[in-house]
Amino acid sequence: MEISSKSVDEIDRESDLENTRKVEAALFISGRFLGLQELIGLTDVNPILLRRILDDLKERYSDSAIEIIKREGKWKMDVSQEFTGMVNKLAGGSSEFSNAEQESLAIIAYKQPMKQSVLVKIRGNKAYDHVKKFVEMGLIKKKKIGHTSELTLSDEFYDYFQVDQGKQVYRIENG
Repeated sequence: MEISSKSVDEIDRESDLENTRKVEAALFISGRFLGLQELIGLTDVNPILLRRILDDLKERYSDSAIEIIKREGKWKMDVSQEFTGMVNKLAGGSSEFSNAEQESLAIIAYKQPMKQSVLVKIRGNKAYDHVKKFVEMGLIKKKKIGHTSELTLSDEFYDYFQVDQGKQVYRIENG
C-alpha cells in the first residue's frame, strides 16, 4: 500500500496535536514548575519536539488569561498576572471540603467498606462530623453494624467526583 504525501502530512499533524495536548495536560494539572526531563517522562515526547511545543504553547497563550511561564529551565501553566487578584479571592474562599474532610473522605474511599470506629481511630473525633456531612451530601452510605457503622461510597460519590465505579478510586504509584 502506498501512502501519499498528504496522508503522511496528516499523520504528522495528528501526532503533533496529540503530543501538544499531552504537554498541555501535564502543565495544566501539575500546578507547579516541571523540568524538561519530568515532562519527557510524563508525556513521552522527544526533547527536541518538546521544546518546540513549549514555545508554541507559550505563544498560543500569550493573549490569554492563562500563560506558560519558563523559569530556570522549568515550565508551568498559570493564570496571567492581571487576573491573580481575582483568582486569589476565589482560592482564598472556602472550598467545599476542608483538608481534614478531604483526608477523611479519601480514607473512606480507599478502605471501603470500613467501620466508622476505625475512621475515628485514624482521624480523631472530628471524623464523626465529616461522616455526618458526607451522608447529608449523599456521598457515602452509613449502615449500623453492632456498636458502630459501616461506611461505603454511594453512587453519588462516583458522579460527584466523576470517577468510574468499576475503577479504583485511590492509586499509589511506585516510583
